[in-house]
Amino acid sequence: MAVVPYQEAADDKKSQVARMFDNIAGKYDFLNHFLSAGTDIYWRRQAVNKLRELRPARILDIATGTADFAIETLRVAAPEAHITGIDISDGMLEVGRQKLAAKNLGHRIRLELGDSEALPFPDDTFDAVTASFGVRNFAHLEAGLAEMRRVLRPGGQLVILEFSKPTAFPLKQAYNFYFSRVLPVFGKVISKDQSAYTYLPASVQAFPDGAAFVAILARIGFLSPAWQPLTFGISSIYTARK
Repeated sequence: MAVVPYQEAADDKKSQVARMFDNIAGKYDFLNHFLSAGTDIYWRRQAVNKLRELRPARILDIATGTADFAIETLRVAAPEAHITGIDISDGMLEVGRQKLAAKNLGHRIRLELGDSEALPFPDDTFDAVTASFGVRNFAHLEAGLAEMRRVLRPGGQLVILEFSKPTAFPLKQAYNFYFSRVLPVFGKVISKDQSAYTYLPASVQAFPDGAAFVAILARIGFLSPAWQPLTFGISSIYTARK
């Protein structure tokens, strides 16, 4: 059975994920920082640093959400860089647009409603394609990754930040307890969504992380795929080239 936010609902995963993020958009940033004790900020910085040498000017941020990763990317991008962020959740994009307006970054970052499996961009468009905690939500993982490769220019850089699963004792046991017992309770109370933070650990458990994901990137046709665990393997950065 596919891992979806609302097991009893009849609509497909893509529709359910969009609805879930619409429901929690107003609390998403707070919950990210609160439930990770601020470690998500460190993770994003480490992932964005992978683009420092390339200094990309044309960047696509997939599953951009409230635009935190896109904003952080400006730190290492070319001075003239422009970032396009796409997401399937109107609610998340609206929070992101408010954030960009407050930071006066609307001329540098454009947010659009879009489907990761049918990107509305020509082949070889972007110097870098990024995704932060989004690819595990794809309805069809390999189709989404193939689209990311299609719009990336030859020599361009892929950077993906995603949750992964620690394997060492006793962190593995502590992590599983927190993710399956503690996080859903706080997430439910704060977000008011009954399922969103139950779906989160389930989606992480189902995601082919680590070496398995590197193998998928190679199968899609990416060059030099690599994997860097962060914080004892709680999250990971994946990089590759086209």
